[in-house]
Amino acid sequence: MLQSSPGVVLLGAPGTGTPPTVPDQVDYDLHGIVGIRLLGARAADVAAVDRQLGPIRRPLQRPPDLTLRFVEQLQPAGRLRLLGRDEAAFTDDAFLVLRGKHKSRARVQIPMASVGSTCEILCEHGLVSVPLLIPIINLTALARGALPLHAAAFHSGGAGILATGWSKGGKTETLLAFMARGARYIGDEWVYIEASGERMHGIPEPIRVWDWHLRSLPELHAAVPAADRARLWALRHLLAVEDWLSRSPGRHLPPLRFLRRVRPLLEKQAGADVHPRRLFGERLDFSGSLDKIVFVGSHEHPEITVRRIDPAEIAARMLFSLQYERLPFMAMYHTFRFAFPEARNPCVDGIEAVERERLLRLLAGKEAFALEHPYPVSIPALYDALAPLL
Repeated sequence: MLQSSPGVVLLGAPGTGTPPTVPDQVDYDLHGIVGIRLLGARAADVAAVDRQLGPIRRPLQRPPDLTLRFVEQLQPAGRLRLLGRDEAAFTDDAFLVLRGKHKSRARVQIPMASVGSTCEILCEHGLVSVPLLIPIINLTALARGALPLHAAAFHSGGAGILATGWSKGGKTETLLAFMARGARYIGDEWVYIEASGERMHGIPEPIRVWDWHLRSLPELHAAVPAADRARLWALRHLLAVEDWLSRSPGRHLPPLRFLRRVRPLLEKQAGADVHPRRLFGERLDFSGSLDKIVFVGSHEHPEITVRRIDPAEIAARMLFSLQYERLPFMAMYHTFRFAFPEARNPCVDGIEAVERERLLRLLAGKEAFALEHPYPVSIPALYDALAPLL
């Protein structure tokens, strides 16, 4: 008997070639907000969903909000018509998404008109990840009264701190700064605020740790898997060589021009996805009170600045951040509307008004600060600037 991640037992004799099996039903519970159930999944399918949702697997005590049913092959009735370069397809009564994360091949039937309410998604076995799973969960959470927010969250000094802002603005860096000083982890990337506004919850997704994070916080090195450390070391030195050669007399030679062109692609690889448990050990709460808000962003100034801010301003700005993060889902929703012009999803069509009301109401009355910093920033300096106020 082989033990997998918490909550699932994989059955199979070691060394016999017998594929591990999983229970007919595998449940995930997002802090009582959204329940997800997998039916007919293989071990690889469960592992793919685990990578997206983290260890929130536990039996549901109620019917699921979202069901993922895995099958050998999807066979929708009627002729399959393609949209885009194998991005999506439709028949007279079904809509299929054909690409997943990083353009990986997928074949998933999504009832787009029902997303947000109770619905069932049909997936072929072998997915790298379930396309649009997080946006669909977020829409379901919103329909259940919660507020999904693009944010990081931690518990420090007796207070629950929510760090939010535009993508790549410094939320994870703020989290790392406080975790290095003993804070407790709640979430990163997506945080779910309860309808009361008093508590928040996180999904324990892997955290993207960049090479410059490791230089700012050397104590994180040991938490990064050895293969990733070797890759980051090689990239760091390759980029340093490119810097040196770009100042040399031969910088206009074709090989060096090529290296300059691919540098942005290399820089995007200078990070590693690390599970919070590897980074922070047992300091994982995944839930906590919502007491204070930090609105994080970078600026073209060498100093870190902190000022008090009206939470209503944060709400007004984050409305558009949420729309930006939802763009991949909305692109597929509009593709669906092209296929079925008469169909619509009231939850999706009315989402902006719901998010605006909920942002203003749930953030109101919270002590809030605007933190602006240079990029890249000294992560310990973020703590020094913000800690006296929190």
